[in-house]
Amino acid sequence: MPDHVHMIFTQLKDALGNVFGLTEIVGSMKRASAHSLNKVLKRRGPVWQREYFDHILRSNESTASKAQYICENPVRHGIVEFIDDYPWLWREWVEGQEIVAPPPPAAKE
Repeated sequence: MPDHVHMIFTQLKDALGNVFGLTEIVGSMKRASAHSLNKVLKRRGPVWQREYFDHILRSNESTASKAQYICENPVRHGIVEFIDDYPWLWREWVEGQEIVAPPPPAAKE
């Protein structure tokens, strides 16, 4: 999206077993991406707003349905006609899995 980012991720743990904080994770991503964007655009200054909105998926919420909602966002906003036309979409956990065809049905005797 031109003005925001959606992500689904699991917080990792450091070597001592402490979970990386959401503020630390988001801050790191904002710093790294702002640095890269400013370098490419040959400019300086802030890229991201200071705040962010987070939502923790509850046990009764489907990760797959939330991911599908995120993937459809560029289509809903009229940026592209089809999900796969959006060049900034990354679905590793969905697309990185090998699709295995089910076995053929057993022959009837």
